[in-house]
Amino acid sequence: MSDPTTGTTIIDLLADAPADIAALRRRRPEAVDNAEASFRALLEPADAAGFPQAWRYAVAAFVAGVTGQPAALAFYRDLLADEAEGAEADLPGALPGAVDTAIARGASTGPYSGGGFVEFGAVPGLDPRLAAGLDFAHLLTFHPKDASPAAIGHLQEAGWGDDAIVSLAQLVAFLAFQLRVAHGVRVLAGGGAGSPASPGAGRAPGVADPGWTPGPRTLVPDVVAPARFVEHSLGWKPWLAALPKEEFTDVHREALVQPQRIDSEYFRLLARDPAALRARTLTDLDIFYNTDGGLGRAEREFAATVVSRLNGCEYCASVHQARSKEEGGDAAVISRLLDEGVAADMGSPLWEALRDAAVALTATPVEFSWRHVEGLRDAGLDDLAVLDAINASAFFNWANRLMLTLGAPDVPKRFR
Repeated sequence: MSDPTTGTTIIDLLADAPADIAALRRRRPEAVDNAEASFRALLEPADAAGFPQAWRYAVAAFVAGVTGQPAALAFYRDLLADEAEGAEADLPGALPGAVDTAIARGASTGPYSGGGFVEFGAVPGLDPRLAAGLDFAHLLTFHPKDASPAAIGHLQEAGWGDDAIVSLAQLVAFLAFQLRVAHGVRVLAGGGAGSPASPGAGRAPGVADPGWTPGPRTLVPDVVAPARFVEHSLGWKPWLAALPKEEFTDVHREALVQPQRIDSEYFRLLARDPAALRARTLTDLDIFYNTDGGLGRAEREFAATVVSRLNGCEYCASVHQARSKEEGGDAAVISRLLDEGVAADMGSPLWEALRDAAVALTATPVEFSWRHVEGLRDAGLDDLAVLDAINASAFFNWANRLMLTLGAPDVPKRFR
């Protein structure tokens, strides 16, 4: 949906980004282009079978609303209203109003863990299948650490197909990225001194156990969960069947970007939505491996580790702590982060500022403010490096939500 005459992208639009900041974003051109491609793949796919386009807009408006992002809420609600008006024969006219009711019910703060499941089945005007999708979206948005095979079973029981479940998870996780980048860019451009007003005072009322159960198609693998954040490699097992290798088409293979990923159950699972997988992968590679100026690789991986530690994703933290160390990051500091959490002493003004920015971008509603930009600048970063810190932190709010809600980490036998 970028404007071909101006090059304005959706993130530029949501951030009200001035020309100089929009141009700075284009120093990471694949990340910019593929954030747009992710929007097209997840919000306006060529084939929306199993997950209607209006429902995609409804989920996006819901996530923007419950996380206190007014510009994004207006943008996605307008798309939803236009879709509703243009499809009266198929779409209940009450859907935009039902989403507003769901937002008021679900506005919350996070990340948290340990219960607090919010359900939307009683909201008038919501199809029961979409209501289950919003249940899942709330879980992914505020407490993905509480995900389990039962959450997948809840969607399957409501009538969601496995391909559509992957698309739903990708959509909510992508929004976690898109909305955080837009907020960070707005602040970097001087467009806001702080975060938007909190949409709710603490957690929304919920239940500790919604009574969901795994379904006949849900995988419940035998795993040994890590007892703490670890510095060795971990395995990962899905709660949905990965796409079999023999069913891969050229489109699926192209979506992998790196052919060896066909041996990974995680990437074969995401290949159920190949357009979304390809766009996500290319976004990832540019954010973390484009070293044309900006933030160092060790620092980008450090930001990913901070976000993963705060969100509770042991798998992502194990991978990216190692990469930060390989790129020259302070091993003692990274180990301390894993052991003590995000409040640990980071050992230097730069890593303290990076930690503070990553934590603020991960909070929901987003707490990233002008003081975080000033802290990064005071630590010696230019604005391209600040943008890299925003991108890296935002991206791992995408990655963590997929790893945490589609499967579970598994300690390899050699480390048990």
